[in-house]
Amino acid sequence: MLIGDVRLGDLSDKAMTLLRRDRIGFVFQAFNLVPTLTAGENVVLPLTLGGKHPDEAWLAELVRTLGIADRLEHRPAELSGGQQQRVATARALVTRPELIFADEPTGNLDSRSATELLTQIRRAVDEYRQTVIMVTHDPRAAAYADRVLFLADGRVVRELLAPTADLVLDAIRELGAE
Repeated sequence: MLIGDVRLGDLSDKAMTLLRRDRIGFVFQAFNLVPTLTAGENVVLPLTLGGKHPDEAWLAELVRTLGIADRLEHRPAELSGGQQQRVATARALVTRPELIFADEPTGNLDSRSATELLTQIRRAVDEYRQTVIMVTHDPRAAAYADRVLFLADGRVVRELLAPTADLVLDAIRELGAE
């Protein structure tokens, strides 16, 4: 398996750790923010761990487009769920990763916050040319994808290209009837 031009099977444990930190972003349903760090410190954490400084223009664009610029000095407990998820998304994007994994990223969000987050994830693909792999049970979230794969017992059982929420719902109904 390759990520970019790197063959994963050839990497040492240390090299795999560095690849995950520098070239892969993760957005989890549970946010996974460090409670003792401010939102701003959480955003730049992958860079801090790598001994790097953020690209200030990129950081400013991220926090502006995610609507968290005025919340960077707050700790996670002082943020709403939507704000925490946007901080987690900024953290996933701050290194400009080639690949982003999003695991039920809208699961803890209200519909407005979910739409904002999905719009930003879509921008990662369209504007920043990043690949996003999202796991979701939400047909509306799946409709933001270019391609939806349906899994059953660990196997791909159906695929939709250019999905809509209605097409995803229809496919779920059909698969449930089989």
